[in-house]
Amino acid sequence: MSEQRHALILHLATGGEPVVFTLSDRGAKSLGSRLSVLMGSGGVDTIELADGNHAAVNFAHVASAHLDVLPAHVRVYGSPEKRTHGFGA
Repeated sequence: MSEQRHALILHLATGGEPVVFTLSDRGAKSLGSRLSVLMGSGGVDTIELADGNHAAVNFAHVASAHLDVLPAHVRVYGSPEKRTHGFGA
């Protein structure tokens, strides 16, 4: 069975394509309980990404946000690097 990849999908108030982040398990669990509060207050929060980095999100600029699961082949902000070829292999 493959691992579950958590994603935060943000639809910005200015429109355009959604912004998608891959979250760590801990980041997804932490954000899940606070997402509605952050959206309601327009707060700023730092999220933990699956690659170990962090990203600051200003929810005042987000029209809609939800947590979802990413398919294994999708690469977005925060996806762990798995190089199997090239100079870094």
